[in-house]
Amino acid sequence: MILRRSTAMLHSFSLSTTTPKLLSHFTPSFFLCTSALSPRIRIWLNQSYSRRTRAFSSAVVTASSPKNTGTDTFFAEDTVSWQSLGLSDRISQALSNAGFDRPSLVQAACMPSILSGKDVVIAAETGSGKTYGYLVPLIDKLYGARHDADNDLEKATVSSRTFSIVLCPNVLLCEQVVRMANDLSGGDGRPLLRVAAVCGRQGWPVNEPDVIVSTPVALLNSIDPKKHHRSDFIRAVKYVVFDEADMLLSGGFENHVIRLIHMLRFDEKLLSRVNKAGSENPVEPSSDSVSHFDFEGEEDMQNESISEAEEMSEGDVDAEDLMEETQTLPVKRKDWRRVRKNYERSKQYIFVAATLPVNGKKTAGAVLKKMFPDANWVSGSYLHQPNPRLKEKWIEVTTDNQVDALIEAVKQFGAKASDHGAGVSRTMVFGNTVEAVEAVANILQRAGIECYRYHTGLSLAERAESLDDFRAKGGIFVCTDAAARGVDIPNVSHVIQADFATSAVDFLHRVGRTARAGQFGVVTSLYNESNRDLVNAIRAAGKLGQPVEAAFSRKRSFRNKLKKRGSNEAGQISTAEFMV
Repeated sequence: MILRRSTAMLHSFSLSTTTPKLLSHFTPSFFLCTSALSPRIRIWLNQSYSRRTRAFSSAVVTASSPKNTGTDTFFAEDTVSWQSLGLSDRISQALSNAGFDRPSLVQAACMPSILSGKDVVIAAETGSGKTYGYLVPLIDKLYGARHDADNDLEKATVSSRTFSIVLCPNVLLCEQVVRMANDLSGGDGRPLLRVAAVCGRQGWPVNEPDVIVSTPVALLNSIDPKKHHRSDFIRAVKYVVFDEADMLLSGGFENHVIRLIHMLRFDEKLLSRVNKAGSENPVEPSSDSVSHFDFEGEEDMQNESISEAEEMSEGDVDAEDLMEETQTLPVKRKDWRRVRKNYERSKQYIFVAATLPVNGKKTAGAVLKKMFPDANWVSGSYLHQPNPRLKEKWIEVTTDNQVDALIEAVKQFGAKASDHGAGVSRTMVFGNTVEAVEAVANILQRAGIECYRYHTGLSLAERAESLDDFRAKGGIFVCTDAAARGVDIPNVSHVIQADFATSAVDFLHRVGRTARAGQFGVVTSLYNESNRDLVNAIRAAGKLGQPVEAAFSRKRSFRNKLKKRGSNEAGQISTAEFMV
């Protein structure tokens, strides 16, 4: 729904000039404050996925809790400590110093799998602690490896260094991950590890970091130009995280991410082949030996990509760009397939997402099950559904009353906050397009309500400033879906959809900005006739206490029906908007 009323018509309304105070019942808390593991953590085997007789046997861990409102839907039991999950005393103390006394349900479920070295897929609701869920065990492992190498001069060589890469869809998420990692410090107050962002205007770090956080395109641009630099880099990477994995495995990101996965896997397979052909005590080969073992590294990587693409010929991924500029003689297909299917693993892959549908061949979940059939899946209790701490209010509007409904939602909520003596409050108002966000902001300002704006029409610096001010001062934050994913803003008490989301996935990410980390929140959704089918599907699932997969618009007939009803007029945010 686009706010069609022109600004000139706003003069006909009698508007208050006071900026409302909004609800903030709860004292500020950190993203991972205290917490609790429910006794009902279930592990089972999810079997037989692939249509090609290949068995799928991923271990699935579900972090579950009583279906009632309260802290037990987020926190772990008092008896669960960081040490009980297998973390070292040093990282446990760093977490305690940062204010994180015990893990959340999702963290308690995923950390043991990550520490074990297995590939892990973390699919859990927003605000459940996923970022620290993967950062903490990786920092613990990297710190332990670096400490051991520092104590052994023979091991402390350039070739023996290991580090992790974390891939995010945009620069702001990269910087947020870096800040969160740097919050974990030792007794001297310095961060436990060197963490650097390689994205935006930030080039390759001069000092070698332990963790590199980057976007897929920025990482490829940094390692592609020099072949030997790429070989050294790929060989040193031991842990790879894909944050917001559903976005990274779709749209404009997909080809770049698949290419990176193939590069990393090729190094694993080549290293495995070198070791098997070597002595009884194999040593990791140098970049020179990697480049000249049996075939040239670049050609092998491309042929590997082609082979993988052929294996997924049913349409799981689009690998066209992986085949571009590839004019090489084919290797012995039978021999290489044997190497490709049977090799020793030397890297760990972790995929993290708040929405990860598995229905359909091209969904991110289906692609992951195909590419990583042995991965452990950790699923949140409220995956693909609003959590029980969220109160939802639905208002159907027309062109004539949508402006009044928007202002009333803001003011009514502000009155409630004032009645409860609330302090700093934060409300996020979503529009579907840059134009809609500007229209909403103008409406609120004419009503005497100051607000921040956040959309891709603003520079990266302007967006960062708005986000920092909103975090520090609270108020009203009018934004597109560019602020709906991954960005952690504590204590958002109210989310308003001035434009209703164009998909169930966007809806889940929007409502996930509030009721985070064990707190409560309210969502007010304004919708019109063109949104009614999607709204009814989401509400029906909510009444039944079921996930909203049915409303993911994966069926063509459902998508066409929505388009015919005019939902396409709202203007869907493109993937390119998240890449800026």
